[in-house]
Order: sequence, then C-alpha cells, then structure tokens
Amino acid sequence: MQRFIVHRFLQGILVVIAVMLIVFTLSRLTGDPVYLILGDEAYTEDIEALRERLGLDKPLIVQLGVWMGNLVQGDAGTSIKYKEPVFTLFFRALPNTMKLAGVSVVIALVAAIPLGVIAAVKRGTFIDSAAAGVAVFGLATPNFWIALVLMFIFSVQLGWLPVARMGGPSHYVLPAIALGTALMAGVMRLVRSSMLEVLDSEYVKLARIKGLSEGAVYWRHCLRNALIPVLTLTGLMMAGLVSGALVTETVFAWPGVGRLTYDAVRFRDYELLQASIVIQVMFVVFVNLIVDVLYAVVDPRIRYT
Repeated sequence: MQRFIVHRFLQGILVVIAVMLIVFTLSRLTGDPVYLILGDEAYTEDIEALRERLGLDKPLIVQLGVWMGNLVQGDAGTSIKYKEPVFTLFFRALPNTMKLAGVSVVIALVAAIPLGVIAAVKRGTFIDSAAAGVAVFGLATPNFWIALVLMFIFSVQLGWLPVARMGGPSHYVLPAIALGTALMAGVMRLVRSSMLEVLDSEYVKLARIKGLSEGAVYWRHCLRNALIPVLTLTGLMMAGLVSGALVTETVFAWPGVGRLTYDAVRFRDYELLQASIVIQVMFVVFVNLIVDVLYAVVDPRIRYT
C-alpha cells in the first residue's frame, strides 16, 4: 500500500508539472499578456512598465522557472483585476464551491441510489426503461440549460426559490440540482449495473435459501457490495464538480471557484487564470489519490502493488 501511495503521489506530481507547462505555453500562444490586458492602443511607456512589473521582459524559460518556483512556494502572483493575491482570492472562493458541490453530491446520492436499486430489481420493466431515460437525459443535457430551466420555472414563474446569489439554504437548491444532475444519472446507472451483478452472485442465493426477506437481501446484502464502485465515482465526480462548476456558478452568480475562473477569462486576468487552473488540477489529483486509498480500504479484495 505504501509503495502504491508513493507511486500515485509521484504520478500526481508529474501530472501537475505537465499541466503547468501546458497552461504556461497556452497563455503565451494567445498573444502578449500585456497587450491583452491594456489593449493595442496603450502607450509604450505603460506597456513596458507593466511588462517589467509582471516579469514578462525576461526570457520565456526564466519566466517559466520563476512562475513555477513561486507557485510551489505559495505565491501565485497578484490578480490584475482584484489587486489581491491570487491564493487569497482562490481560497476565499473555494469553500463556497465546496459547499455547493457537497449539497449537490448529497442530493444526487439520495435520488440516485434508490432509483438505481429499484431499476435493478424491476429490470426489463417499464420502471427500468423510465429510469434509463432519466439517466440518459441527465448525462446528455448541459447543466447550463438545466440551470436556466430551473431558474425560469421555480424562481421567475413560481417565485418559490431565489433567482441567484449565495445566501440561506434555499439559495442552494437550484444550483445544487443543476450541478448534480449528471452525477445523479451516472450514480443511478452504476448502482443498477452493480446491483444486477450482485443479484446473480452465490452469496445472495444463499441468503435467500436461509429465508431472508427480499428487502433484507436487497438493502443489507446487495446494496452494501454494489456501493463499492459508487465510492470511486462519487469521489471523482466531487472533484469534477469543484473544477467544473464554472457554468453553474456563473448562471447563478455564485461566488465560487468557477465564477472566479470565469472572471479571470472575462477580464483577461492571466495570472489568476493560470493559477486557478493549476490549483484545480492539484485538487483533482489529490482527490483521486484519496479515492484510490479508500477503495482499497473498503474492498479487501483489492490489492495494490
């Protein structure tokens, strides 16, 4: 296990370094950041002063080394728009995104697990087909469209829930549903397929021979083993929700990481954008490592070398 953790940790470091190289390269291929910030009609003196302040007057290899070194030391630079350290902005917004993602995961699991179990138990029936249709809809429909529809129905037309912004518990409902729809659909299909595998296993047949009720077989024996793959998917999707909340947070004006990344693109804040992408990748890598370790703990059949 220790060798596996060290191996995955080193793999994660390589992934982060590769992403840093890609992000740095792409930020330079899109043009001179100074002209992107000031515009083509800026005075030469202002251009040179900003280039020197940002360290863009040095060779590219030197810029890359300085940027990566500062990032490792916890200095991602200063936001051009907000005039604050990038790390301060990011870690101020991260808890808001984590709260929204956490609520999305809870809503998705509460809806997906019973639906997946019912679809497996009623396989081949209309209920199974309807659940499959719901899953396809959830996976295929863009979350921004779901967000706009929910906002129009429950906020504009009915007035039941707030339109946007972060506030009390009612403010979480619409963005959490919009963000968690794909997760709900994916978990539901995974629970169904896992349940179908478990239902045909020998120990389930033995449990029935012992006289256990169908409810006890489904919920105590089948579901317990069927949820093991869900652990992996939920952990990975949690990371994906945090890093992929840009559209949902923008639609609902949610002050999280996604909205911060959108503002970085909108206002050409390249330092904020570079650091935001790298930090989100680091978060995903970290979550993947935790999920792999937990998967080995909950399933003793798994052995890592």
